[in-house]
Amino acid sequence: MTGLVPVERITEKIYLLRGKKVMLDRDLSGLYGVATKVLKQAVRRNVKRFPDDFMFELTKEENQSLRSQCVTLKRGQHSKYLPFAFTEQGVAMLSSVLNSDRAIQANIQIMRAFAQLRQMLATHKDLARKLAALEKKYDKQFKVVFEAIDELMTPPEKPRKKIGFDIKEGRAAYGGKRKRKTSRA
Repeated sequence: MTGLVPVERITEKIYLLRGKKVMLDRDLSGLYGVATKVLKQAVRRNVKRFPDDFMFELTKEENQSLRSQCVTLKRGQHSKYLPFAFTEQGVAMLSSVLNSDRAIQANIQIMRAFAQLRQMLATHKDLARKLAALEKKYDKQFKVVFEAIDELMTPPEKPRKKIGFDIKEGRAAYGGKRKRKTSRA
């Protein structure tokens, strides 16, 4: 199927909530090509297929936290109803509820994105474990090298953007001395 969303774009829509990697109903409905309302109706009709470890409804606080991360709220994108969050298993279960060709292809892409994310995390953990073992073995000899590698492995802190205006003005004209004109009479 052409026009599928690349795996990299899907991984951007995977959030960490309650210690689980999840995707929200609105993002999934966009990928499946159905309205969020339709997706939620299909889930509610088959609620037995979605236990708590497959899907959960966000709390008001979680929803507000997600909304505050979005700089601009697009009209119609944020509903007054609390969204559903689907774990990897919940997304897999959605394939049995939504049977269109697009939903099946999108589901395959989403499963690939979860697998790629899992592989990246495992690779990073393995690298950190091997580095720790090397540090213990050659601690004194290569201390500087290991510090440099540690610094490279830690993600850089993003500088905070200033809020407001930065106004630079010259000296006010009304505050200085003026020369008086003398009249000759």
